[in-house]
Amino acid sequence: VQLQAFGGGLVQAGGSLRLSCEPTRRIGGVQSMGWYRQAPGKQRELVASITGGGILNYGDSVKGRFTISRDIRQTTVYLQMNSLRPEDTAVYYCNVVRAHINYWGQGTLVTVSS
Repeated sequence: VQLQAFGGGLVQAGGSLRLSCEPTRRIGGVQSMGWYRQAPGKQRELVASITGGGILNYGDSVKGRFTISRDIRQTTVYLQMNSLRPEDTAVYYCNVVRAHINYWGQGTLVTVSS
């Protein structure tokens, strides 16, 4: 499973960005889709995920600011990021879990300037 992620970039604090991610080909049996991030010198952490049944999960630091969603075909996952803070600066990785295996996108850099 190969994943394409789009939407990273540079934004000022308080601004918004929208990330999107989709597999390069249609796949079935997806258990969850989501986003993780890794800042320099830190471990990769969950940002948000959505299961095949629509259950949402958010990291504590983004609750109320970020929203995960997917298209009706459940092939593309989006991350709307509002009220961005400098501490949100990281490489954001798309994640798909299928048959209990994690697949990762190439990462997209989000930089929030103060």
